[in-house]
Amino acid sequence: MSAEPIMETVMPQVDPIDLLIAFEKAASPMPIRAEYIEGTGIVPPQADRRHNLGAAKLIVQFHLAGIDSAAAGDGFRAAHPDGRTMALVVPDFSVCRREPTELDESYRKVHGGWYPIDMLALVGEVTSANHETDTGPKFRTYAAAGVPVYVLIDRHSKTAHCYTDPVLPGDDPTEAYYATDTKVDLGEPLPLPAPYPTLDTAPFVRD
Repeated sequence: MSAEPIMETVMPQVDPIDLLIAFEKAASPMPIRAEYIEGTGIVPPQADRRHNLGAAKLIVQFHLAGIDSAAAGDGFRAAHPDGRTMALVVPDFSVCRREPTELDESYRKVHGGWYPIDMLALVGEVTSANHETDTGPKFRTYAAAGVPVYVLIDRHSKTAHCYTDPVLPGDDPTEAYYATDTKVDLGEPLPLPAPYPTLDTAPFVRD
């Protein structure tokens, strides 16, 4: 894709949820869901068909392995200890540790359609033109939020990663990272920790 993400630094007094609502109204007549990561509002470029088909095939693999909570399209909010919004993310696919409870749905209503990020057991991204977002800010954001497993299909470097063991060394979420990286070339099987399946990454290899 040639499109680049629309990015805007957020002033501290602006609620990021309100800012993203404005982004979504102004960015495009097409349905788009903006994100907020490391102090920046992002309207991602439209994904191409190979991206979407590949992500869908990964979700199917989870379901075939009995992981019925694998899905796409949900938005999640991470908060600082003082309650301020730290991040608003829409993963390409995810696995939740629970079905939304009444409390989760109330949280979503209060926070403009965003579920609490502690619902996530596994999160996944497939890179597009804005691959630096998935390999940098989102990598750190998911680690800072304590998401146990981050699966990254990096079409730019032609590698697939299963990141585990999130570490937040101090109070700064931009210093967070995953201590363990299981890495394979695209086309090779990507092992995930139990109870998840080994993922077939062949759909991301061009004929």
